[in-house]
Amino acid sequence: MKQLIDVSFWRERPVLITGCSGLLGSWLTEALVSAGALVVGLIRDEVPQSHLVRSGTVNRIRVVHGDVIDLATVERAINEYEIETLFHLAAQTIVGIANRAPLSTFESNVRGTWVTLEAARRSPTIKRVVVASSDKAYGTQPVLPYTESMPLQGQHPYDVSKSAADLIAQAYATTYGLPVVVTRCANLYGGGDLNWNRLIPGTIRSAVQGGAPIIRSDGTFLRDYLYVRDAVRAYLMLAEALDRTDLYGQAFNCGTDTPMSVLEMTRLILSLSPHPELEPVVLDEVQNEIRDQYLDSTKIRQHIGWAPVYSRREALLETIAWYSAYLGATPAEEVLGNAVRS
Repeated sequence: MKQLIDVSFWRERPVLITGCSGLLGSWLTEALVSAGALVVGLIRDEVPQSHLVRSGTVNRIRVVHGDVIDLATVERAINEYEIETLFHLAAQTIVGIANRAPLSTFESNVRGTWVTLEAARRSPTIKRVVVASSDKAYGTQPVLPYTESMPLQGQHPYDVSKSAADLIAQAYATTYGLPVVVTRCANLYGGGDLNWNRLIPGTIRSAVQGGAPIIRSDGTFLRDYLYVRDAVRAYLMLAEALDRTDLYGQAFNCGTDTPMSVLEMTRLILSLSPHPELEPVVLDEVQNEIRDQYLDSTKIRQHIGWAPVYSRREALLETIAWYSAYLGATPAEEVLGNAVRS
């Protein structure tokens, strides 16, 4: 297991994580709990299949039940537990759902952000805030890769919600001196993402179960994919760095800087799976999605020294092992053992 966290920094620090039962939230919560942080999780919906629950981490944190769009709930969580560090991850994260239900997406992603930041602004204990934006906040740009100096110009509901939340976070830093930084991550993956319409979990489930994976696009869309454990390390390092006032209001791209097509990623997963002979089914039916998206992560490397520590192969093998165990297929230890021997 790679070292993800500075234990001495986080021991007994009170931390609030909104969206702690999601993919990133589950792994971030687990890392902080293992370091001895005093973690409070804001949870709206019970998700018994989440990594947070399956790992038992949920039983080692204080849980506040409520919605991130409710100011009274967020303020109570911050004030009653004297929160010092806030990770705002809560959001509706699925592009397809955003296209079908834009209002609920705007409520969660935009209102939820200003509510959380207003509660943080009014708290005397808050010293560091990390807000999750997305590479999709950039929208379609004439030049790639995305750099932090590019304008935020989302056009579709999910992208717009992230552009708006990102700008709101910057406004709170600029106007009120709130100690906040923004992350713009590449597509996150890892064990615990149960949104099967996403490429990586959907492909792994198909491969583990012996069925042909489905590609909704034409397979040529370019994306960067970041392992959730590497993303956790970026969030922690950024929070640790917020003793520096020059970082307030800044945004940081987090990716591997090695984009690949959807079809390439699908075939890589299949090659590492129990059924490498499978061929994907290409539907070519995607609408309202940006064709190519990938990041330049130079800034975060230079400012705080973060870089991914997992290779794509070992990250995918760990991910396949998690889903194999979850789906009741090959035990995780056997998947990883076979991979080492190969």
